[in-house]
This record gives sequence, structure tokens and C-alpha cells, in this order.
Amino acid sequence: MSETPPSPEIDTSVPSVARAYDYFLGGKDNFEVDRAVLHQAMEVLPEARLLAIENRHWLTRVIRFLTREAGITQFLDVGSGLPTRENTHQVARRIEPETSVVYVDNDPACLAYGRALLEESGLTHFVSADLTKPDELLSNPTIRTHIDFDTPLALIQCGTIHHVPNELHPHEIMRTYIEALPSGSYLALTHFFNPQDENGYYADLARRTEQSFHDANLGSGFWRTREEIQSYFDGLEIVEPGLSYLHDWWPDGPRLRPVTDAEHLIVGGVGRKP
Repeated sequence: MSETPPSPEIDTSVPSVARAYDYFLGGKDNFEVDRAVLHQAMEVLPEARLLAIENRHWLTRVIRFLTREAGITQFLDVGSGLPTRENTHQVARRIEPETSVVYVDNDPACLAYGRALLEESGLTHFVSADLTKPDELLSNPTIRTHIDFDTPLALIQCGTIHHVPNELHPHEIMRTYIEALPSGSYLALTHFFNPQDENGYYADLARRTEQSFHDANLGSGFWRTREEIQSYFDGLEIVEPGLSYLHDWWPDGPRLRPVTDAEHLIVGGVGRKP
């Protein structure tokens, strides 16, 4: 439970994506209404917490790849959520200390709890902006000051677009972001996944887990098909092994435990702009 008094701007009567994600990861900056999202999901998917945990492990591996192998030294982390262990700047700066990172979120909790923790140097900044309005976000003066759009960068959309409803046209939102990226840039994206498997087991599990998010009044969380998620990479060259289950994307070592149902319901990929 959060020890910090809530800001007047923070509505604790409805769940927040950022605070719910924090609770999924075992964080303390959340409230009962946020914790209810996980508890509701666990009634359908007992390992639901792994949706967030595996997502975070994947992000860490991707940041290491982008920094060490791709030579990226600037990151725009959109929908970053609340700070936790192994934030983007921490992972990247172990490899390249001069990496510039701008975090973006529009959740008041992220502003209240995150800015002081994340803005620890002149190379780390936090911006309040709405990821569903990419033109406004990309023109933000802080982003334009600290991210050089004339040189390659990494755009992180880790666990974000699956909270954008179809009526806001997530494909068009992603196309705007990709068009703004200079050549040689990368997109790293994860998304809740409906496998539409032949026997329907995981498809049904995806549908019921999605419903649990809405029953908990989160108001977002959409499990989409491979074709829909793949479309968010239009115009990019997909890095091997392509759009895959997170545990299959360049794991750190051999798997020592069985794959859970939850891990079949989220995928991720990295694409490079030619």
C-alpha cells in the first residue's frame, strides 16, 4: 500500500493503468481500487501477475540489445508508468552512461511519484503527455530538446497500445509515431495477445481476461490478434525472432519452469526503420 498521501489530482475511486501495473509488479504506489484489477484477473488467470513481470523482463533484455548491439543512445519511453526497479535509463546507462532518456505518461500518479525519482540527472526527463495524441506528444518542447530526431532513437511502447480502444485508431497512432522516427531508429512494442488457437483454449482465456479488466473498471486492456499487432510495425524491418511470446525473445538462458497460460497471452517485437 502506498505510504504517500494521494495528490488532490489523483482519483483513488477508479483504477489507474499505471498504478495497477505497479501492483502487478509488486510495487507500493497503488490503492485498493488498483489492486482489485489484479485480483479480478486472477480469478480467470491465476498467473496474471506474469503479464507485467515478463513484460518488464522483456524490456530489460530489449534495452540491453538496443544499447549494446544497435548503438542507441537516446530513448523515448512512452507510457512509462511508475518508476520501479530496472527502469530504462538504469539498464541503458550500465552500458552507455551518456544515454538520454525521456519518459512520457499522463497519469497524475506518475507525475506525483515519478518525476523526482526519474529526473536524477540532466539526461533523464519526465513529460506529461497523452500517447493517443502523437502529434502533440512529439512536439513537446522537453522531448524536442532532449531527443534528437535527426539521429536514431528507440521508441518504447511497452504495454501501452493494448490500452488504446479501436475507436481511437491505434494503427494510425502508431503510423504517426513511426513516420516521425529517423532512419535507423527502433520501435520496441509489447501487446496483450489473442492467439485465436485452433481449439480455442487461449482465445477463450484472452476473452475472459479482457472482460475481467473491464469488470474491474479499468476501462481498457484489449487482447488483439497477431495480424492486428503486426500492423503496428508497418514500415519497419522486424528484428529476429519477430513478433513472439516474450519468453522466446532472446532469453537470458534455458527455461527452468513450464510456460504458464499467462505467458501465451502477451507478445512483443522490435522493429528497425530502414
